[in-house]
Amino acid sequence: MPAGWAICRRIPHSDMLGDMTTARHRLVLIRHAQAASGDGDTPDHDRPLTERGRQDAAALGRWLKDADIRPQETRCSTATRTRETWAAVVEASAIGAIVEHDQRVYNADPPALLDVLREVDPKTETVAMVGHAPGIPLLAADLSDGQGDSEAVAALEQGYPTCTVAVLDIDGEWAELASGGAQLRAVHTARAD
Repeated sequence: MPAGWAICRRIPHSDMLGDMTTARHRLVLIRHAQAASGDGDTPDHDRPLTERGRQDAAALGRWLKDADIRPQETRCSTATRTRETWAAVVEASAIGAIVEHDQRVYNADPPALLDVLREVDPKTETVAMVGHAPGIPLLAADLSDGQGDSEAVAALEQGYPTCTVAVLDIDGEWAELASGGAQLRAVHTARAD
């Protein structure tokens, strides 16, 4: 088993994620990596990643590459920390997804995030969304509603720290995405160490 793979906060190896032969779409929900604390002078939207955050995001990129998860499209919050997270993921993984920086993803709740995802082109198989807590973790829990890989479901119930990803398979169309409409396949918290 490659370094960095483990059970929650560990995720099953890529062959355990399935090859999507039965699922129509795959959703990759990423909470941004560790950001600098607010200093009073820097607006929340502009907080950058810490050095650890950059390293963890690169580790996430390597994990996605090893798991052969390659989004064709990414919906990313406009916040500095989410944009820097995705940039580090791309640099480490060579994922060449089309990126749309969308203000609606910034600190959004699950209904607002669902609205963004329902606009995805039906031909797009795999989409990544890079956002914030509590919206991203709540969306993962709402979409899967306890369905999917038992280790991944247990991991999701444990929490969703910075630089965590949930991988969900969706049988229906993006436009019809709703609560309970996905199977949770993996939850992984990336750490550089």
